[in-house]
Amino acid sequence: MLRFILSFFGSIFSTLTLGVAMVALTIGAVFWIYGRDLPSHDSLAQYQPPTISRIYSGEGHMIDEFAKERRLFTPSADIPDLVKQAFISAEDKNFYTHAGYDARGIAAAAVEAVRSRGANVRGASTITQQVMKNFLLSGDRRAERKIKEIILATRLEETLNKERILELYLNEIFLGQNSYGVTAAAQTYFNKTLGELAPHEAATLAAMPKAPSDYHPVRQKERLLARRNYVLREMRENGYISRDVYGVEVAQPLRSVQNGDFEGFRTALPPRDYFTDEIRRQLTQDFGEGEFFTGGFTVRATIDHEMQAEAALAMRGGLQKYDRSRGKWRGTGVTLEEVQLADEAGWRAALASADVSRDIELGGKWYPAVVLEVGDKSLTVGVEDNEGTGTVPRSDIKWMQGGFAANFTRGDVVLVRAAEKDGTFSHWSLRQVPEVQGGFVAMDVNTGRVLAMQGGFSYQHSVFNRATQALRQPGSSFKPFVYAAALDSGYSPATIVVDAPIEINTPQGLWRPKNSSNKFYGPTPLRTGIEMSRNLMTIRLAQEVGMPVVAGYAERFGVYDNMGAFLANSLGSEETTLYKMVAAYAMFANGGERVQPTLVDRVQDRFGRTIYRHDDRDCVECADPDLAPGQAPRIVTDREQVMDPITAYQLTSMMRGVVDRGTASSVINLPVPTAGKTGTTNDSRDVWFVGFTSNIVAGCYMGFDQPRPMGRGAYGGTMCGPVFQQFMKKATEKFGGGPFDVPEGGHFIKIDRYTGARLPDNASGAYVVAEYFRDGAEPIFGLTYDGGFAMGSNLPLIEEVQESGRKVTTSSGGTAVLGPKATFGTISSGGLY
Repeated sequence: MLRFILSFFGSIFSTLTLGVAMVALTIGAVFWIYGRDLPSHDSLAQYQPPTISRIYSGEGHMIDEFAKERRLFTPSADIPDLVKQAFISAEDKNFYTHAGYDARGIAAAAVEAVRSRGANVRGASTITQQVMKNFLLSGDRRAERKIKEIILATRLEETLNKERILELYLNEIFLGQNSYGVTAAAQTYFNKTLGELAPHEAATLAAMPKAPSDYHPVRQKERLLARRNYVLREMRENGYISRDVYGVEVAQPLRSVQNGDFEGFRTALPPRDYFTDEIRRQLTQDFGEGEFFTGGFTVRATIDHEMQAEAALAMRGGLQKYDRSRGKWRGTGVTLEEVQLADEAGWRAALASADVSRDIELGGKWYPAVVLEVGDKSLTVGVEDNEGTGTVPRSDIKWMQGGFAANFTRGDVVLVRAAEKDGTFSHWSLRQVPEVQGGFVAMDVNTGRVLAMQGGFSYQHSVFNRATQALRQPGSSFKPFVYAAALDSGYSPATIVVDAPIEINTPQGLWRPKNSSNKFYGPTPLRTGIEMSRNLMTIRLAQEVGMPVVAGYAERFGVYDNMGAFLANSLGSEETTLYKMVAAYAMFANGGERVQPTLVDRVQDRFGRTIYRHDDRDCVECADPDLAPGQAPRIVTDREQVMDPITAYQLTSMMRGVVDRGTASSVINLPVPTAGKTGTTNDSRDVWFVGFTSNIVAGCYMGFDQPRPMGRGAYGGTMCGPVFQQFMKKATEKFGGGPFDVPEGGHFIKIDRYTGARLPDNASGAYVVAEYFRDGAEPIFGLTYDGGFAMGSNLPLIEEVQESGRKVTTSSGGTAVLGPKATFGTISSGGLY
């Protein structure tokens, strides 16, 4: 009997032992099979998480940020214990004691799943397992993934210490609102640093990882509150907070930025504008989009906030002036439904979601508003961020064709700004984003640092940057490059060129260019040709010098990459960008040295290493301890000399004449010497002005995005000139200015600016101008150039060109007026004078 009993229990023991062995063998086999092809976890030791790239002004103020995943990496040592304890209590209270997985937690989760028949399946993953899932595995709920998690977690625990694992977790975890990691989440939900968080706020963040979308602080407020209180309770039970602290913290209301309890962190940032978006565009080209949006760059921008605001104000003012002169109301194109206008709460909610610009400052902030009632003498509007309703009087729309009834209907979304009288609010004034657009750029002539850039009327209305992306015809603002090529080819400011009619046969037919005044002025010095923007003189000069030479100059200055050598291009018919034109003019101002325009001074990577610096000049005495007080260190530059310094000065002097007595003289009046050039294309499709002082260059262009004539009176001087004047008035107040440097190697000779004749040194009067000539190259006065063009004997001269012609249809579908058909004569145009 005893033998039977012993045999029976022995069999049971053997069976159990064999079963346990088989189970262990099976588990081992499973883990071996799944553990063979797992990704390596060694890379986590060198892991660099995607982080935010931030842009700072020169004063160190953050002005924008870019990221695909909004993350601010924070080392474990800088994360407060309170935050760590909150997450450990919520996610893995045995974190510091287990070896990567929690057997008790897994068993408890399995029992709960069996009891609920699969209705309540929870992961039971430790923080280490979650790290492996987030970094190396997928998020699917399968046993295979769980096994891989455990294997990798145990391996990771052998490689990294607990603090490093926790650092990875707290910086990688998604916490909703495009916030990754606890630092970004603290800023997103509370606009606080980690060190400023109270226990209930840390618990709120720790409640998020389970399901961020299910714990929204507004839509799921009660659910989030319950989860937050659960985390606080776990913190108390784990000994991280006392019972008294728990009592105080659990009684706190759930407050957040999303619920309006705190200001959002973005309220401290200016609205995104053309400047920072252009930095984004250029750096993604230089470093790659992925690296820029994830590399954690620190970008020091060249922007001057004061001048940027002035540029926006001047540009918007110029565009609005033209738009109002047309007298047409277009509005925003947005209309609210009648059902949304039933009560104030309804129209305010609808207005808040209306897609209209909210970034415009011009005479005050522009607000979105909805038309509630259309009257004969007034318009009743509801204005965003302003209580009650307001009115727009009939006197406010005198500039507009038609009355209120003809232009407005109930529900129209409009833009308004407050109008004041005697310093107090008077009424609301209607505004609209102009259809005409334009761009503005200002930069330092010596460094190429862009101080201000405005790419349109409103960034929120249109993100297309017309300063850098719009290809437009520069018109007469291109002429200085023709004159530069001539001056470098032996011509002088006193050289005489014939201003007379020209006929050129082209594949499109006979081209008869003319001056803007429709007049011809005979033999004229180069200076007067550029001051008065004479087209025919420019064409003859380009023909004399050679268009390939002119094209080479334009390419050398960076205006074009490959300019066509056609005569029409000497008048600026080939398209380029304002950004390139302003950079090229900077080289006139600085004596002909190469300028590389930039919006960025420096770029640093996530570790603070400088990976780009714009100013690569060598400051040889910056570290010299013996440098005398008040003495500036010597800076050595190896910048390329694009043009001869004497040529640069001659051209600058001639362009000063444009401002002093030429096509810009009526609008430009600055307290420092100023040079520049206007530009107006055919039918005023594009109008330009680019000008400079001794230290700042700025340029403006205006035109419709789909080019079309802007009408009578639209010229570079009248439209862009006032924009330049307004901006540069502030710029000279801030940066000063002085006379343009006169290079060595030349001397002054007085000439008659009308005839080009040499005058005695004591000559004076309005007709006298002192021109700068190269030493050793005595100018020849009285020599006349005609460009080699033959001219028909019956071509109209001077006033006769204004006589009637015939209207024809051009190849583009437009209309043009041609004079009577001409016959070619046998003498050159130069022989007529």
